Amino acid sequence: METYQQSARNTVKRSPKRGHYDKETVYQILDAGYICHVGFAVNEQPYVIPTAYGRDGDTIYLHGAMGNHMLSSLEKGLPVCLTVTHLDGLVLARSAFHHSFNYRSAVLFGIACLVTADEQKDHALKVITEQILQGRWDEVRLPSKNERKITKVLAFEIEQASAKIRTGGPNDEAEDYQLPIWAGVVPLRLETGVAETDAKATMELPLPASIKSLSL
Repeated sequence: METYQQSARNTVKRSPKRGHYDKETVYQILDAGYICHVGFAVNEQPYVIPTAYGRDGDTIYLHGAMGNHMLSSLEKGLPVCLTVTHLDGLVLARSAFHHSFNYRSAVLFGIACLVTADEQKDHALKVITEQILQGRWDEVRLPSKNERKITKVLAFEIEQASAKIRTGGPNDEAEDYQLPIWAGVVPLRLETGVAETDAKATMELPLPASIKSLSL
């Protein structure tokens, strides 16, 4: 089993038993997500920006307009912390102190670099599109030369990472289990709804395979 090297930077310190450093666990969390949060600092001013992403091995691709502030800053070689979190449940305890969440999170550390080669840029855009919906790239018009020109793509290489996962019910104080207070877990999940055809569509078309693959 491949793992990320541990150091003070990526070691889970609070509830360390919930920490995971194997690539398989980190990859599963990343692959199940749609939005990541990118943390970086410019002139001592911290920023945390939500954005779309795509994963290919230990590379995370990010994209945006050529003048995008985050991408323009990151391409200079700034240290980056990238996170993805899934909220799986509300953990409701007998005491206010022990309320919590069930969750899966991944925290990545590394440096991003500018993607300049057309072939790699096209690959990155495909990876990001497939992160949104697997199979979609083969169903749509591909980026034009001008669209590729006005789009900036960065490749973030994962140097270190960790995952943190909480499951199960609340952990109340022993004496609180005798209180007449309901406690337990309310599961949360992200669901797809019924696909809605674009109101500006000029023709009636059947749903493509990528949409049909979703649990509607």
